[in-house]
Amino acid sequence: MVAELASGAIRVVDLTNVLSSDFPVIVLPSEYGQCEPFRMETVSRYDGNGPAWYWNNISMNEHTGTHFDAPAHWVTGRDIANGTVDAIPPEDFIHPAVVIDIAEEAAADEDFIVTRAFLEEWEAQNGRIEPRHWILLRSNWAKRVGTLSYLNLKDDGAHSPGPDAGAMRFLVNERDCIGLGVETVGTDAGQASLFDEPLPAHSILHGNGRYGLQCLTNLDELPTRGAVIVASPLKIKGGSGSPLRVIAMVPSHPD
Repeated sequence: MVAELASGAIRVVDLTNVLSSDFPVIVLPSEYGQCEPFRMETVSRYDGNGPAWYWNNISMNEHTGTHFDAPAHWVTGRDIANGTVDAIPPEDFIHPAVVIDIAEEAAADEDFIVTRAFLEEWEAQNGRIEPRHWILLRSNWAKRVGTLSYLNLKDDGAHSPGPDAGAMRFLVNERDCIGLGVETVGTDAGQASLFDEPLPAHSILHGNGRYGLQCLTNLDELPTRGAVIVASPLKIKGGSGSPLRVIAMVPSHPD
């Protein structure tokens, strides 16, 4: 693998958005506590506070920018063994991926819902989803970063694509996915709090000890199959999640 990386036979794709104070965070109803955005304060930069060194103090919510959701993030996962980022087995941070392209559907309908029927049709055309894979939904939502349409907040809340409960049960219970990765700010659809089974991605993923990745980018550079995802959160004691640098290793000439 090292030789193939050095030769370019395997290329590395960065799936991470730049973490800055400008990157938006999820907005909850006003009665709830809010996710803090990223903040950075210079301690010294080759000046009187440190003539030979540059460093910063940073602060943020665990779920800021491109970030990882551990099972403990959701009430359904609160009793999952090893459910915080410091306790997750490190081998779970490296898994292959299946990329499911919903860009056309999301362009036509900002509230596009991925259903079991959609996934079964996708499998009929692309083959069965293998177990212990990340499911990455390519919606092209990352192309909205830097605009108000990324959060896409309207009078009735956020509008963005995502799965329903049937799709999540299919992926978790019948396809044994390791987790769900999305380009949007949350694994659930923007209007998922209004579903008959509210917020099914969070509820079903984390209640079954699976993981979430949010705010991904460059999914359009990945093949449908063949990429290996490396997603290692910070080892925060008792942490529910973490910003992280997500990369994909991709064969330069996939079969």
